[in-house]
Amino acid sequence: MIQIIPAIDLIDGKCVRLTQGDFDQSTVYSDNPLEMAKRFEAAGMERLHIVDLDGAKTGRPANLNILESIANGTALKIDFGGGIKSERCVDAVFSAGAAMVNIGSLAVKEPEIFMSWVEKYGGDTILLGADTRNGTVAINGWQTDTDVAILDLLNNYAKRGVTSVFVTDIEYDGAMAGPSIELYRQIVKSIPDIRLIASGGVRSIEDIGELDQIGCAGVIIGKAIYEGRINLADLEKYAG
Repeated sequence: MIQIIPAIDLIDGKCVRLTQGDFDQSTVYSDNPLEMAKRFEAAGMERLHIVDLDGAKTGRPANLNILESIANGTALKIDFGGGIKSERCVDAVFSAGAAMVNIGSLAVKEPEIFMSWVEKYGGDTILLGADTRNGTVAINGWQTDTDVAILDLLNNYAKRGVTSVFVTDIEYDGAMAGPSIELYRQIVKSIPDIRLIASGGVRSIEDIGELDQIGCAGVIIGKAIYEGRINLADLEKYAG
């Protein structure tokens, strides 16, 4: 069964959501990320996806204090990403309580460094975060487009032993128009060895069911929960 992974995106220590990666289109949903995380835990969720948007923009994690408070205040298994560009940053994120570190931009720009971290820390703790716009990879907090095809990136890393990936289709993220089903179906079909976690656009329980049906291992949900399109009680059947 597909795993539900609620999301907390952080700007200035607050829970926000962007629309299609646009920092000028941000909505603040909570001033207290820890209380939000506790709500997820109370609903039976075991995972949490935290994106440090300040860090993604500046190139250095900026909300480690929030990560630490959630890690200390809940039993959630947290994956954390945003602005992680050095081994010192990786160590700092783990020290603050993350169970996993998401690496996106660096995996595109410095693949050998990324693979060295996979080998050092383990493939179950260093996760590839791939963001795509129009079929190619976007980096630096979605601000920079590249000419790297998303399928090529995933294929290359799958061949090198990477087993889990978060894929966000930026055009769908925050738009509440449904997830990028065709893209995810294509990834699952062409790269069966990779554990795919879908991210972006989920607006209903039906969307989750469709992602489950096509073979996604997990789904990250943010805005649909914050805006009440999906009630936490509705997700309890996926808990555990």
